[in-house]
Amino acid sequence: MVRRPRRDLLAGLTVAIVALPLALGFGISSGLGAEAGLATAVVAGALAALFGGSSLQVSGPTGAMTVVLVPIMHAHGASGVLTVGVLAGLLLIALALGHAGKYMALVPAPVVEGFTIGIACVIGLQQIPAALGVPTPDGDKVIGVAWRAMQDFLASPRWWAPAITLVVAVAMLLGARWRPTVPFSLLAVAAATLAVELAGLPVARIGDLPAGLPAPSVAFLDVSALGSLIAPAIAVAALAALESLLSAAVADGMSVNHRHNPDRELFGQGLANLVAPLFGGVPATGAIARTAVNVRSGASSRLAALAHAGILAVIVFTAAGVVARIPLAALAGVLLATSVRMVEVGSVKAMMRSTRGDAVVLVLTAIATLALDLVQAVILGLIVAGALALRAVARNVRLDEMPLTHDLPGDHNRQEHDLLAEHIVAYRLDGPLFFAAAHRFLLELSEVAAVSAVILRMSRVTTIDASGALVLGDAIERLQRRGITVYVSGIRDGHHQPLHALGVIAHLDQAGRVFATTPEAIAAARDQLRHAGILPVPAGPRPAAPR
Repeated sequence: MVRRPRRDLLAGLTVAIVALPLALGFGISSGLGAEAGLATAVVAGALAALFGGSSLQVSGPTGAMTVVLVPIMHAHGASGVLTVGVLAGLLLIALALGHAGKYMALVPAPVVEGFTIGIACVIGLQQIPAALGVPTPDGDKVIGVAWRAMQDFLASPRWWAPAITLVVAVAMLLGARWRPTVPFSLLAVAAATLAVELAGLPVARIGDLPAGLPAPSVAFLDVSALGSLIAPAIAVAALAALESLLSAAVADGMSVNHRHNPDRELFGQGLANLVAPLFGGVPATGAIARTAVNVRSGASSRLAALAHAGILAVIVFTAAGVVARIPLAALAGVLLATSVRMVEVGSVKAMMRSTRGDAVVLVLTAIATLALDLVQAVILGLIVAGALALRAVARNVRLDEMPLTHDLPGDHNRQEHDLLAEHIVAYRLDGPLFFAAAHRFLLELSEVAAVSAVILRMSRVTTIDASGALVLGDAIERLQRRGITVYVSGIRDGHHQPLHALGVIAHLDQAGRVFATTPEAIAAARDQLRHAGILPVPAGPRPAAPR
């Protein structure tokens, strides 16, 4: 339901003004041309707005997706990029039907921050040729391309393009601080275009680029290369899911009562990526910057994002000639400023100060994004973050010796307590007993000495897996080989299955050494030691030996 259509339409107009230079720039950076960026903003923006899970999300071409598409363009050409978009759309729809949206929130924040920094660096380096006014050198490694572009510029420097890029970028960065609601990107691009036209400056324009794709149709999809395009499609789908859900979460945080549906958002993005390539568009995602502008402009429904797509469609059909006159250096300035604004310096500083592990994951992910590719960087970041998390969890498992008198009713004199302490020791296991902590547990428990009975209190074990169960069984067997009788108490209901399935406590259960509570285990241990003559038998009838 649209409650404030006028504000939504105004928000849509504002977002369209901001999105126009970005769509042109990202389309050019992807290698498919400015028209591909506009087609993506129009088609994907409209479909994601209609069928997505967020009423405030604005979708279109983004810098992160451009980073992934550049090597695909080099390896497979335009038809390969279109095919990857269709395959990624199908994968996103499959993820939505499999209710995978909730799992995207499990990506650690340092990984997201690190890959954002890496993407910002890649986007900035991609703009070096246009910013210097030289042709883009061949190659798919952005650092090498930027280096060769600088060498070409120094061999024959022309300063008009760098000056335009610098003016546009500075105007955007300073303008955003002065008046955040004013679209300085479009104003700076318009001013640069007008200045170039009036002065007749010799700089490259959008219209000077090679012609874009022919009239799009299904025939341009590269069906013959499907096998080699599966891996890139998975990378594109993963990025689209991650960035779109992250952007939708940002929109939720900026609004009061809005909450997005992650599975529906994946479906909307999948449909958008499935259809956009048929119109010559590149793969799209939810765009954090444009979504933030949408929310700040007062949007309250999907009408704002639809209006943004409609206004861009009008520009495509009515102002193509004007768009063709825009200098490439001006768009390079827009994207350079965008890459700078992508990095939240305060957030990065806070995360670097958080823990050493967070800092390592952030820096490693950023470097890997710049040196390798985005998907490999995210996978590497997840692996390192997971390993550090397991290490931290494993350190939390404790094996603490507990005084027996705390678990027995009544009072005990010092002599009896000293006697018990010489022959019976109780250990309480705290935390998860799983593969990452099992080896440490085995080493600690194997060091038990000078006792006749060991009681393992397991009521505070939070998790136990097959590795932990097997190590527990190994520790029990080692203690028993040394003549130490082992008792177990307080096993949780959910932990009986792995312990029994692997035969860890079956023999203890048969021998009557598994108890629900620790006092019962202590009483059984005392009876056993009295029967063996290790402890003195109290006055009265001699207790029967335990089973």
